[in-house]
Amino acid sequence: MDMNFNLFMNDVVRQARQEITHVGYQELQTPEEVEQALNKPGTTLVMVNSVCGCAGGIARPAAAHALHYDKRPDQLVTVFAGQDKEATEKARSYFTGYPPSSPSFALLKDGKLVSMIERHDIEGHEPMAVVNKLQNAFEQYCEEV
Repeated sequence: MDMNFNLFMNDVVRQARQEITHVGYQELQTPEEVEQALNKPGTTLVMVNSVCGCAGGIARPAAAHALHYDKRPDQLVTVFAGQDKEATEKARSYFTGYPPSSPSFALLKDGKLVSMIERHDIEGHEPMAVVNKLQNAFEQYCEEV
């Protein structure tokens, strides 16, 4: 690969990271950070970020807009598929019964998976449809803010 492509991809990745952390998600970059965060009591929303178009056009906007709701997870975290491979692999080990999927969202309660929104639930859908899926999960499993 040429150097210009690598610089371009670094910018794309940096922007994708900033879009999600800017709205309040904590980035987890090591397996240890993942384990510490996902084993906390309460509810945790994990956004598996990626550089694909449906992450930028649908998943990240939905991740931001879903937070404008009466009930929200106690903790918002993100891992980056294809970038922070070990952290992503560790996070996915909590998503029992689901194949690797990015972008995706997993809602955990006390370290156990309670709801999963996979790539096929995101790609080709409107951002508001994904917001509705997230808020339905919040309604079911989260406390009022």
